[in-house]
Amino acid sequence: MITIDKIDSYINRIPPAPEALKLTLAHLNLGDITKAALAAKEDRALSAYLKDMVNKPIFGFRNEVSEIPQIFGILGVSKTQQAVYNYMMTLLSPSKWIFFKLNKTSFTNLQADLSVNWQKILSHLEIVDKDIQSSISLLPASIIVAEALFCEKIDDVNLLRSVNPIDLNTILKRLCHTDLFDICQRIAQKWEMNKEIAEIIQSASGVKPSTDEKINNLGKWMHLLLFYTLSQPTYIEADLNNFIDFQIEYVEDIYEDFSKLMEIS
Repeated sequence: MITIDKIDSYINRIPPAPEALKLTLAHLNLGDITKAALAAKEDRALSAYLKDMVNKPIFGFRNEVSEIPQIFGILGVSKTQQAVYNYMMTLLSPSKWIFFKLNKTSFTNLQADLSVNWQKILSHLEIVDKDIQSSISLLPASIIVAEALFCEKIDDVNLLRSVNPIDLNTILKRLCHTDLFDICQRIAQKWEMNKEIAEIIQSASGVKPSTDEKINNLGKWMHLLLFYTLSQPTYIEADLNNFIDFQIEYVEDIYEDFSKLMEIS
């Protein structure tokens, strides 16, 4: 059995933020995008990450965007904060993935796919909230932790999968008494995100709905987004599609709206 202390030890491997990164987040929290951009320029690794991410095809920019102030100006406070959280995850990401068939490029693409479509959803719902915007970055973070946990118990995982065709989240629950969404919640606590974010994430499991209508609705959209994203060929090949047990009854009231929204380029 993998204990909560063991899980926390993996989460605590998220490195302390360098000073420039701390300043960037502090200025973003205050809504000062100009000072945030100036701080970010001092962190070469962060700058390189942001340039690479924002120039991916999914962002849809025809011309290359190379200057940090320009990137921050285009993305705005909420999207930039989310991108910075995504960058923090690359500091924890394994140099070589073993259980999931991922690499640096495919993991960054996963972050971008989730980020862009989550923003599309929030725009559709007319929600402007930088913390809710950043909440989607918790899912890739939890996948990193799950990779480490599954690698530690890889024989047990393979045995469970050979006996029953169960999803990886259920296996994680059996091994650790915690699931992907519980891990997200613990990461949110480490990042000192507000309580509402953890509730949205738990609702996104599809089996732990919130009594708050707004939070539960966001959980439904996030549940659909996860299933939609992890069902793409690249992530099926990476074995990530086996993580989420799709709860169709939970999301049936918004399924049609979600499908139409995802068809919009």
